[in-house]
Amino acid sequence: MTTTPVPPRAVPRLLPAPVWARRAAHAVAWCAVPSGLWRIAMAAGVPVGYSDQVLREVYGIPGWGIAYVVGLSVLAELAALFPLLLVSERWRPLRPRALAAVAWCASGAALLIAVWQLVVLLTVESDSYLSGTAAHTVWALAFAPLFTVPPLLTAVTWSYSRRHGAARRVACR
Repeated sequence: MTTTPVPPRAVPRLLPAPVWARRAAHAVAWCAVPSGLWRIAMAAGVPVGYSDQVLREVYGIPGWGIAYVVGLSVLAELAALFPLLLVSERWRPLRPRALAAVAWCASGAALLIAVWQLVVLLTVESDSYLSGTAAHTVWALAFAPLFTVPPLLTAVTWSYSRRHGAARRVACR
């Protein structure tokens, strides 16, 4: 009795991410670093423009505020690493369309958060606790790169969706 071997299933070869998409994904990861370092410096007690009274009463530093500020920095950096999954050639998701849906939702959320933060900055927080012009400048330089995240994430997501043939219309739920 002879059996003919069944050929293995052919796995479709996916297109690699374009160079510009890989650079944009790495740029997103680097955009979170300045604000994270600023927060960690604040938690470590480095004077970042807040008085000791503001750090104690508003941010709870020293105390629970240190864990909050450092945890926020770690979470922000982990979220900023997400686009690297979209351009990685070594990691292949089981469901590329599901990942594309998550990426589109994350892109929309990043845009809404950026607009919200800009509105809050210009209205409610226009008179912040920072003391002095130098402190405002350092703060602005640390957080300004975060406003480039929504367009970069959208571009990387578009590239991923196009390469994996994901549906163009995705509903965020």
